[in-house]
This record gives sequence, C-alpha cells and structure tokens, in this order.
Amino acid sequence: MLILFNKPHGVLSQFTDGQSPRATLSDFIDVPNVYPAGRLDRDSEGLLLLTDDGRQQARISDPKFKTPKTYLAQVEREPDEAGLEKLRQGVKLKDGMTLPAEVERIEEPDLWPRDPPVRYRKTLPDCWIKLTIREGKNRQVRRMTAAVGHPTLRLVRWSIGDWSLDGIPPGEWRAG
Repeated sequence: MLILFNKPHGVLSQFTDGQSPRATLSDFIDVPNVYPAGRLDRDSEGLLLLTDDGRQQARISDPKFKTPKTYLAQVEREPDEAGLEKLRQGVKLKDGMTLPAEVERIEEPDLWPRDPPVRYRKTLPDCWIKLTIREGKNRQVRRMTAAVGHPTLRLVRWSIGDWSLDGIPPGEWRAG
C-alpha cells in the first residue's frame, strides 16, 4: 500500500510524539502498519509518502536511488541568475557539498493559504522558485537557499518521483 499525504505546516512526520499537543500523522491517517518513506520538517508542507512495504520505503527515501524531489519555495528577495547557478552547481554546506539541483524562478503558485501565514514584510520582497534535488540531507532546501543568500520563508514539497500533490488538499490523503 502507498499513501500520498499532503502534510500541513506544523505536523510532525511521525505517528507519535512525547511532547503533546503537537500534531502528528495519527491526527490525519488511520491506516495500520504504514510508515513514512522519508521525512518532511514540521515547518514544511506538502507531499509525504507512506507505505507498508519496507523495500518501497527504501527505494523512495534512500539517497543512493536519487529519487527526484521537487519543492516550491518562497524565498527572501529575488535571486539573480548567479544565485540560481550556485544552486544548479551544488552548494557547500557544513556536512559537505550538495548534488546539483534543478532550479528556476516561477510565478507565485496557486496554493492553499498557510496556517499560520508567512509573515509579510513590506520592505523585503520575496520570490518563488521551483527546486528539484536528488538527495535528502536534513533541512537541505532551506540550508541551500540560505547559503546563497535567500532564506526560505515557505516550503512545499510538490512531488517525489512520479507522485505529486495534484488534487490533494492539505491534511488529506489518497491511496497511490
């Protein structure tokens, strides 16, 4: 079984949490014996895959398989071509170089409102980028955009491999 879940902002990518009252997957998914294939930070939103198949879980989440993960990121300021090129070449982080990313500036996507909303700053413009990576270091997209001078304000994972969020509202899931 494979579940495609649109994880809302503020939800942990696990079924239990010792620090109640934080929201977890168990608040949304009542299917026995499925586990997340990878993680999505509490402050990030979007596609989380869950499966009851350990082999499938490894194929999706293990970096050696280089499964593409595409994110829509709202970042501070508008990156110039040099900043985007740094992301395309790979960025040096404290834990080493990232693999090259596919990245492009995009128009603001038609997404659901985030709760809580991203803080609007009149004096600091923002921009949306679409970024595809093929690894999954801890908070990688956020660290990459910050490393090139454009901290991430909102991060939505749109797709993993051939699976996407298309048609799945926040907090909802469907079988894949």
